[in-house]
Amino acid sequence: MKTVFKFFFVLGLLSSLSFAGQKEADDSLIKKARTDIYDNPDHSIAIAKNLLKKQNDINKTISLYLLLSTAHIAKRNFDASLQYILKAKELSQKTNDIKLQTSVLISIAIQYQQMELFSKSFEILNEADESLKKLPEDSPERHIETARSYAIRGMIYKSQSNSEIALEKFLTSIKNFEKVKVKKSTYANMSVVYYNIGYCYLNLEKIDKARLSFMKAVYYAEKNKAKSLEAFALKGLSEIYKQKRENQKALQLLMKAENLSKNTGDLILNEGIYKEMADNYLSTNHPDLYQFYSKKNIEMRFKREQNELNSINHSINNHNRETYNKSREIKERYTFYTIIAVSVGIFIIFLLSVFILRMKRQNRKYQHHIQQLTNP
Repeated sequence: MKTVFKFFFVLGLLSSLSFAGQKEADDSLIKKARTDIYDNPDHSIAIAKNLLKKQNDINKTISLYLLLSTAHIAKRNFDASLQYILKAKELSQKTNDIKLQTSVLISIAIQYQQMELFSKSFEILNEADESLKKLPEDSPERHIETARSYAIRGMIYKSQSNSEIALEKFLTSIKNFEKVKVKKSTYANMSVVYYNIGYCYLNLEKIDKARLSFMKAVYYAEKNKAKSLEAFALKGLSEIYKQKRENQKALQLLMKAENLSKNTGDLILNEGIYKEMADNYLSTNHPDLYQFYSKKNIEMRFKREQNELNSINHSINNHNRETYNKSREIKERYTFYTIIAVSVGIFIIFLLSVFILRMKRQNRKYQHHIQQLTNP
């Protein structure tokens, strides 16, 4: 008996160790997928899809959908990104995890901002703000999601050429990121925000501040080992040298950026790099190279616009589906209330009819009794 007990005890111990080892391996893969999300999004997508096949935990499934959505945004494949973020939203309504629900809402707002559906993005951000209030005041999640929320608002205002308002939002975003004690988790986001701050200063003709901001964007990208973010920052920095007519310095930075962005598949990044290279080659009187990079710029722009068009079509279809579901729900509710109202009306009429009949019978009895008394 003791031998049997030992056998099952050892078997149980081995199973638990195997499970713990598998969980550790999965966590390591997720960490790797998040690290590669900017520089090798295809690898991140492959890891996340593989983990999804064997995932039963709803919260981890939502996190994987968010990872897939972000990886597809990094590739500027908004169509696929939208599909995964909507799956995450649908599942998030079945969980009580406020942190996860808030993260999903912020990610949806980013999606709409990237698709330039700004009113929709603001609508989701307002919803996220209500969810943020439910998180502990000093929690890192609240600081990070608040920072992301302000960063999105800043990007929207920047897209609308409101550089001063955008700058205010971006600086508030940075303040919130700086409140997070574990800084490593914020490096990528801070690089993105400083990159956008650089362009705000550039638009406001504050060249020195723009240069410093782009340098900070490079610094945080390097600390996060995010090659694509570094490439973005270098592209921004090259525009300062282009304005100063130091085209060779600008081209050196752009060549480095082009090399860093090789595996990213980021259409917007490549489009921007090729445009800047074409402009600088035109200024340095290299017509062949100008034509070469102009052609590549046009190709990237065409691919990006096709992706955005597909995403907008899916977004419209999704909006129509939501509207149809709400309309059907209202109709069903109206039908339900109509049936109740009619049923109650019929019941009241029935009660009144019974009451009236009883009264008539009672009156006839009284009349008969009175006749008997008056005619003895």
